[in-house]
Amino acid sequence: YPVCVSSRCIQSVYPVGVSSRCIRRCIRSVYPVGKLSPTSAEGTSTFSPGTFRYTVDNSYLTPEQRQFYEENGFLHIKKLVSDGHLEIFREEFERICRKEVVVPGLTVMRDVGIAKTEYVPGQQAVSKIQDFQNNEILFGYCCLPEILQYVECFTGPDIMAMHTMLINKPPDSGMKTSRHPFHQDLHYFPFRPAEHIVCSWTAMERVHRDNGCLVVLPGTHVGSLRPHVYPDWPGGVNKMYHGIHGYDPSHSRLHLEMDKGDTVFFHPLLIHGSGSNVTSGFRKAISCHYASADCYYIDVKNTS
Repeated sequence: YPVCVSSRCIQSVYPVGVSSRCIRRCIRSVYPVGKLSPTSAEGTSTFSPGTFRYTVDNSYLTPEQRQFYEENGFLHIKKLVSDGHLEIFREEFERICRKEVVVPGLTVMRDVGIAKTEYVPGQQAVSKIQDFQNNEILFGYCCLPEILQYVECFTGPDIMAMHTMLINKPPDSGMKTSRHPFHQDLHYFPFRPAEHIVCSWTAMERVHRDNGCLVVLPGTHVGSLRPHVYPDWPGGVNKMYHGIHGYDPSHSRLHLEMDKGDTVFFHPLLIHGSGSNVTSGFRKAISCHYASADCYYIDVKNTS
């Protein structure tokens, strides 16, 4: 369920409804590990003055970064989250997997390839956890000032955390079940407008093609929401891993290889997925979808 990050982390100090600018000043006292890191946009784009549809007018993003997002639907920021924070999140995830911590409302998912085998203990049995907003440590990711200062560029200052995930992509069993089909995140969300929604996705370790990095179809965010179905894959498909029905397979695609702490911000209509993890280790990432507090809910009756 949505959580207002304009008050959630500091509600004992600040009244409900304070802006994310206030959050950035105070969360450092709650999550002091590390400092803000230098950032950069991946790729280059020729800037031409004009009206921006997908970012708000503030002074944080450069004109080149805004234009890149306008044209491509994503922005890769280098080394945004510190190793110290990521280690805290990793340790808490492992505690959850060992059932040392109970999180109300948490959804725990297993890869279909693992689920069909014998019981596997601990984090090796868990491919993803969702809705961790009731865990103060993991929700700290959603409140990091270095994340929110970018989020505000897409949503404006009044921000809601709408959906949280920590992905633990397992080594593929050989059935290619660890891959995630191409999809649009807006398919899962009953709120609009899409232009005021953004995902923050942070690599918790080196992410590359072998362990199943994100793959994006640049520029597809300018299209509409497409129908989604379960793909007909021989090895099976993980629950809720819907795939887009009828996209152009000849569209150029980009494998987003990322270093630990790198973060990509992307639009909910951007078509993206991830490949199989053909390594022997697990590939971890943590993410949160944010929306403007001005977003509204829609009737999802008769939709996919």
